[in-house]
Amino acid sequence: MRYPKKVMTYCRVCRKHTLHEVEKVGKGKPSQLKWINRQKRRRGKVGNLGKFSKVPGGDKPTKRVNIRYRCTVCKKAHTRPTWRAKRFELIER
Repeated sequence: MRYPKKVMTYCRVCRKHTLHEVEKVGKGKPSQLKWINRQKRRRGKVGNLGKFSKVPGGDKPTKRVNIRYRCTVCKKAHTRPTWRAKRFELIER
């Protein structure tokens, strides 16, 4: 899917339609304080620790696209409910 890098949309902070810059959000660094990460450190990284089982059918054919909209006026960012796409690319319009 091709999506423009700049979009005119509603800003909740400015309370009006302004130009927003669109950026794709990558996966963040996992927290080391979560229970599963502490368990992996204790027991080592062998197998699936008995926690995860394979789901019949495997993975989905597409992944959800995470997009962040940043207002060019107030610089605040917000996200919206995402959709599924095989390929996602930001284009200049």
